[in-house]
Amino acid sequence: MEEYTLHLIESLVVIIAYFILKYVTKKATIRAAKKFSKSKTRVKIIKKIIQLILITISLTLLFFIWGVEQSELLFFVSSLLTVLGIAFFAQWSIISNITATLIIFFNHPAKIGDEIEIFDVDHPVKGKISDVGIFFVTVKSKEGGMITIPSNLFIQKMITKKGSKRPNKTDIDI
Repeated sequence: MEEYTLHLIESLVVIIAYFILKYVTKKATIRAAKKFSKSKTRVKIIKKIIQLILITISLTLLFFIWGVEQSELLFFVSSLLTVLGIAFFAQWSIISNITATLIIFFNHPAKIGDEIEIFDVDHPVKGKISDVGIFFVTVKSKEGGMITIPSNLFIQKMITKKGSKRPNKTDIDI
């Protein structure tokens, strides 16, 4: 019975640590978003990614606490990663788009509300950035059309920023 008491206490510590880290990272993300004038859409994406990482780490720790054999867990994780690897190999652009979205969020000079022109020989784009999602950047053309550009292509193209309308602090979800 004492063994289960220790497991319960350790599990409780992991769960409390998860909620504390979730709260701290949420506040840090909001603080960074305000400092760098990021929109609430971008903040939501980053919060989801951080939460996924925290859940994965917490579940792994809980598995170890409750005595799931490392070899069994390793076999399960490697099998899962193999299946995911094959799926992502067929759709490698999914991962590159998610990574590109993180780069756009933290380091790209063009932001939501900016008037841009993308220099592309085949498909030049002019318009205002209206949204940055996990996979696509949405640009609203002057004619009113919505143009979606995969995030990984957006960071590869040469872009001219014509003007900007920075989001207000009220645009950031607190």
